[in-house]
Amino acid sequence: MSMARDIPAETTMTDEALLALYAAGDPVAARTLTLRLAPRVLGFAARLLGGDRAEAEDVTQEALLRLWRAAPGWRAGEAKVSTWLYRVVSNLATDRLRARSRHRQGALDDAPEVADDAPGAVAQMIEADRQGALARALAALPDRQREAVVLRHLEGLSNPEIGAVLGVGVEAVESLVARGKRALAQALAGQREALGYEGD
Repeated sequence: MSMARDIPAETTMTDEALLALYAAGDPVAARTLTLRLAPRVLGFAARLLGGDRAEAEDVTQEALLRLWRAAPGWRAGEAKVSTWLYRVVSNLATDRLRARSRHRQGALDDAPEVADDAPGAVAQMIEADRQGALARALAALPDRQREAVVLRHLEGLSNPEIGAVLGVGVEAVESLVARGKRALAQALAGQREALGYEGD
């Protein structure tokens, strides 16, 4: 049996169907579902954790392990696999951020690599500064606001989907997103010139 032959047929399957196949012992289904979900979950975790890629990878791995453990008891129709996974990542990231805070380790910003004389080096440095400023401003938000803003504006989830991830109603999501956006705008307002937005 060729696994490569099985993958194209399964890529059209829903996440729930792939999870059911995995629970029945199909390793190709697990691989396919991992390839589909891991990049999105990793990006979400990285944004919640202030860009810390290593921690985001740990959180992603732990979330997927929890999904595999939950697979045999998964009840179809109760929650979307992706929504359930976002919720797990959100909880794991929040736990890590609280542990960081308790240990008072203070996050170090990732320093950009030494710029060379290649064309676009200045543009790359400006973009790195912008991304760093956004990551710091997001990290300063209260957990729920940060999660709501990231899910809405960076992950593209709808308000009902965000409500399912956070366990709150749509009105609460709208409030969290609005308050988070206002706080971000305020945090970044004094940095427009320094971040190269003076002509924008």
